[in-house]
Amino acid sequence: MIIRGEQAEESALMRAAELMCAAARTAPKGRGVDNIESLIVTDEELKSLAAEMRTWAEKTGAGFCARDAGNLDLVKVAVILGTTVQPLGLPGCGYCGFGDCEGMQKAGGVCAFNTGDLGIAVGSAVSTASALRVDNRIMFSIGRAAINLKMFNTDVKVAYGIPLSISGKNPFFDRLAK
Repeated sequence: MIIRGEQAEESALMRAAELMCAAARTAPKGRGVDNIESLIVTDEELKSLAAEMRTWAEKTGAGFCARDAGNLDLVKVAVILGTTVQPLGLPGCGYCGFGDCEGMQKAGGVCAFNTGDLGIAVGSAVSTASALRVDNRIMFSIGRAAINLKMFNTDVKVAYGIPLSISGKNPFFDRLAK
């Protein structure tokens, strides 16, 4: 049997994405409450994300979203991690800026612990990708597009995407700022 490099690399990308989702799941969470949802996106859904990113760039003037869509065009797999907003009910916390959980919910805010937990989960995921020598980059724009397209099963309010690449040159390195 011969397994060609391209086939091995494609398999490695999917395995890396799976391990990244596992790392996100096992990352520490405030009060042990897990509000993280993870997705692995490929094929047509990946193209839909790139199209939505370009639409969002045009609609909002956020040119970096179109640039990021160009990066997404170069990859076969992306991991997306998001969080729902479920306040932890910590008395006197106020980290969200609304004094307490009730004030935050009335104002439609986001719990600082939920976003902090998401950040730790994203860090665990990209650390896993890096340990596996898979090129990656954290992108707000992919997460925004996934929320816009309602890709999540839950009511995710904040998300980040992580495109993955195995190639001779990291496609996320030399990017023009916009």
